[in-house]
Amino acid sequence: MQVVNVTADAETFTCNAYLALGDRPVLVDAGTMDGVVDVLHDYTDTLDAVVLTHQHGDHVGELDAVLDEFDAELAAYGPHPRRDHAIVDGDTVEIGDEEFEAIHTPGHADDHLAFVSDSTIFSGDVVVHDDGAFDYGSFGRTDMAGQSREELIESIREILDRMPDSVEHMYAGHGEEFHGDVHDVIETALERAEKREPKYPE
Repeated sequence: MQVVNVTADAETFTCNAYLALGDRPVLVDAGTMDGVVDVLHDYTDTLDAVVLTHQHGDHVGELDAVLDEFDAELAAYGPHPRRDHAIVDGDTVEIGDEEFEAIHTPGHADDHLAFVSDSTIFSGDVVVHDDGAFDYGSFGRTDMAGQSREELIESIREILDRMPDSVEHMYAGHGEEFHGDVHDVIETALERAEKREPKYPE
């Protein structure tokens, strides 16, 4: 399955938005980059669906533009005026060429989902390979209203419990994609989160 970060060249703050190509072209999150529709057209003329990890602004800023351009379906955990399909924990979602299990992973956002197949995880913001806090194994911030470090810790544990050992591709909402021992990255993030120290010290 070919996965393209269509917001990789963004000059302003955005999430990573991933186009998964294959039998079912799907965009995982839409990001906030102006011109993302043009980048999508560089790779595909059709888009079956947009699947959201969660609805923070940096993940949905260009959502309407993408939906309008491609007449794609919208699938998400939380309600949205344009949602066509509600995804709940344990649902199977076809992304690209693979079947993914949706795992409800609150803590960073109440409506957060991670998507896990036999080879790949789209982890959103709950756990990432690298960010401004850590270079290998980091986790979503939980210091803003409505967020919970305890819920996030449980969500990371849930991912580890349900993610197959064969997963070797990690596409997170921020930072670089990672190919290799994904379990070790996520276990490292969990150890750091469990310390319950501020992610970004004052």
